[in-house]
Amino acid sequence: METILSKRIQSLTQSEIRIMSIECEKRNGINLSQGICDLPLPPVLAEEAKSAIDHGENHYTRYDGINELRSAVADKLFQYNRMTVDPDSEVIITSGSTGAFYCACLALLNPGDEVIIFEPFYGYHEYTLLALDLVPVYAKLSPPSWSFSPEEVESLITEKTKGIMINTPANPSGKVFSHQELDQLADICVSHNLLIFTDEIYEYIVYDGLSHISPGSLPAIRDRVITISGYSKTFSITGWRIGYCACREGLARPIGCASDLVYVCAPSPLQAGASKAISTLQDDFYKALCDKYEKKRNLICDAMKEASLLPYVPQGAYYVLAEAGQIPGDTSKEKAMHILEKTGLALVPGSAFYHGSGGENLMRLCFAKEDQVLEEACERLQALKPKTYINT
Repeated sequence: METILSKRIQSLTQSEIRIMSIECEKRNGINLSQGICDLPLPPVLAEEAKSAIDHGENHYTRYDGINELRSAVADKLFQYNRMTVDPDSEVIITSGSTGAFYCACLALLNPGDEVIIFEPFYGYHEYTLLALDLVPVYAKLSPPSWSFSPEEVESLITEKTKGIMINTPANPSGKVFSHQELDQLADICVSHNLLIFTDEIYEYIVYDGLSHISPGSLPAIRDRVITISGYSKTFSITGWRIGYCACREGLARPIGCASDLVYVCAPSPLQAGASKAISTLQDDFYKALCDKYEKKRNLICDAMKEASLLPYVPQGAYYVLAEAGQIPGDTSKEKAMHILEKTGLALVPGSAFYHGSGGENLMRLCFAKEDQVLEEACERLQALKPKTYINT
């Protein structure tokens, strides 16, 4: 029988991140492609989740999450993000931040609507739009600072444009959008009546004294921002799928209905664990997390500089994009496979973060690894050092 696929699925391909992870496993290598945090999770998370299971909290929750978690998220948004939200009507607990974005698009946009995303982009942002018959429109971020042109962004807007996706700190570039840049985008969105979707999953991981700024904290655009985040990266629980979105009630309610339809609810005992951790962990936990990742960033960037990979040192998140022009291969995939064969390290081809033919001289590397794994990766990178010859 002939296999029949939907047009939506036919337009999608398996993520290069997943492909490189599989290739790495075949070679028993070190996987620096997938954004899995190897760091141990805070003990309070597991303890509270186990307690919730033991007390029978194993069933459906409210479609928008348990009261304790919604209240904890609202308090956190007020204290850290400078946002005031009502936990009873403006916070939706979702199945991860990717689930929040999917449900927000499903609830608020129609097939054929256009959404501007910044390139290099996180693949799941693009795939989500394509899966819902939406149209991604690409605005360029230019290295080394990954800056954008407000004039270019505005030139991309048509009568079909309904929103802009902002990822800060950004995957894969590590860019942290400044207050000035967010003000520029806010002016554009107000002028053209656009929604703003923000993915802030790496909000606690910023370097060099920079601060994370949530677009939803800007008064001029508060009512048009859908703030998306979660705890996969902060608490090293990528498999728990605890995310959320926060926005005004008129937007939150339909997003909650979409989440109920697609996911029903986030895992009940894991919501309890996340709630306890958010309420219990103090500022020193988040500072120590940031300091730890900054040291890892510096370690891997120094090793890359010696190994024919020129890193664009990230301002936030835990990835590095690097120029790989000296690595053999005509495409970024060929270069990534050369690195894997030569060193046993799996990196992501830069083309995974661009539409068309972009990113062919770029590689992305994840450094959210235990110190001994990262140190081994740094040693293996030295196999890429250019050979020097001495005339005799």
